[in-house]
Amino acid sequence: TKAESGHDEDISKEEILQQKIVEPDVYEQLEQYTNALFERGTEMSMKQGLILVDTKYEFGIHDGKVYVIDEIHTPDSSRYYIADGYSERQAQGEHQKQLSKEFVREWLMDHGFQGLEGQLMPDMPDDFVDVVTERYIELFEQVTGRSFEKRNTDDLLGTIENNICAFINT
Repeated sequence: TKAESGHDEDISKEEILQQKIVEPDVYEQLEQYTNALFERGTEMSMKQGLILVDTKYEFGIHDGKVYVIDEIHTPDSSRYYIADGYSERQAQGEHQKQLSKEFVREWLMDHGFQGLEGQLMPDMPDDFVDVVTERYIELFEQVTGRSFEKRNTDDLLGTIENNICAFINT
């Protein structure tokens, strides 16, 4: 769940219900949605040669209806392992080949950034930004099985608004 400030924090089912963050029936619905999304993400990932290791989903409630309110199965919310050779690496105690934002987190920590309150993020050199871009595109293509096509970003807010309005009106 979201902390008052800073990073997300782990919270158990018991704590959620005890703190009355949601009612038990809503919790059960959230659990069903989460399991269904993870199952579908796992199936889709396996078809692309990936293992969906873990992820997070963010939900909101509007007019009594539960909605997913953030991205799902992206490198910002998920970790993927490369399926090819997974068992061998596991048996040999080797690190798994993964596609996620973990390499960005590691770069930040290597440069003294830990996300602490008041801490400024270090500037990323252009060559590292290029690496991040390439890795995100690689993950997009591997997860979706489609080639990445750069879109026009001149009216990005308008595009987002149109997409949200189209969803709301369906």
